[in-house]
Amino acid sequence: MISITQYCTIHNIDTSFVHALADEGLIVLTIATDGPFIEEEQLPELESYTRWHYEMGVNTEGIDVIRHLLGRITDMQKEMRNLRMRLRLYEGD
Repeated sequence: MISITQYCTIHNIDTSFVHALADEGLIVLTIATDGPFIEEEQLPELESYTRWHYEMGVNTEGIDVIRHLLGRITDMQKEMRNLRMRLRLYEGD
């Protein structure tokens, strides 16, 4: 678990951004007595969202759209790989 306060201090960002991501359902915060935390597995996504917001000016709704579209692209790439493999079977390569 990574402290949101510590993450925000290290990255010099406002904690309200991380809470807005949680409100949008983009990340899941775990609330403990000493503050909110994020699971370590979510850290790569949080870092991407932070870059998109602070470096490119994308708001939380835009982040959700980008995340969705990237997921669709990944799914389509997997489908294309599977179709290529099936095509090779039929072509005899």
